[in-house]
Amino acid sequence: MAVGIATAAVAVGAAFLVTGGGSEPSGPRALTSDEANRLAITRFRNYEARGRAVTITVPGTAGGLIVTGSVDYRGKVGYGVVHGTGRDTSSEGLIEWTADSVFVHPMANAPAYAPASPPRTGWYRRPLQSSGSSLDSSLTIALGLGSDRPDNAELLPQNGAAWWGRDQVDGHRADVMTGPSSPDRSDTAGNVRYWVGSDGTMYRVRVSVGSAPQPVDIEFDTQKFLPVTPVPGVTPKR
Repeated sequence: MAVGIATAAVAVGAAFLVTGGGSEPSGPRALTSDEANRLAITRFRNYEARGRAVTITVPGTAGGLIVTGSVDYRGKVGYGVVHGTGRDTSSEGLIEWTADSVFVHPMANAPAYAPASPPRTGWYRRPLQSSGSSLDSSLTIALGLGSDRPDNAELLPQNGAAWWGRDQVDGHRADVMTGPSSPDRSDTAGNVRYWVGSDGTMYRVRVSVGSAPQPVDIEFDTQKFLPVTPVPGVTPKR
């Protein structure tokens, strides 16, 4: 779970840093067995739901980008609309992404939400960048927040996962936890923070990437997931 996310993010050149904010932590401390169990199933909960509605906030030096859409954790594809903040408006439009490709549909006046079915034409494909793009790193991380099986709860605290505090996200109470070290890097514990509800529901993930001046936030909506329709010609990797 967190191991997989940290590994995937390192693979795309993300430089993880422990970041504060969001809650007023009273930790870190070791996870209780209940907390470890909830952290172990939080990505599986996303997969069980098939997918989740997400808002990805990517900071930038000239303004940031906000992606509002959905991630299908079984189909391994994300879809949404990009809005720029500040002076960074050149990337506005519709976006769909897989593990290795990004499809963009530029729009001068992008809607608040992406249409349920993507347009049939007007798409441009590019490879998903493995480094140097805070947007692409954020898309990769968001796509990795689902798993078809729970993680081993006993291994999480052994590998450095910890509890940091409690917080609320859109009225939902959540425990703030940091993930364990990735298998090949013993010093990466705490690189990713999760806001996890009492039933294992993931409400927020916060992580820093090397190409972004501030942490990236991935917020999850609790509304019913609407399946993502791939753009024409897209066949996500299963």
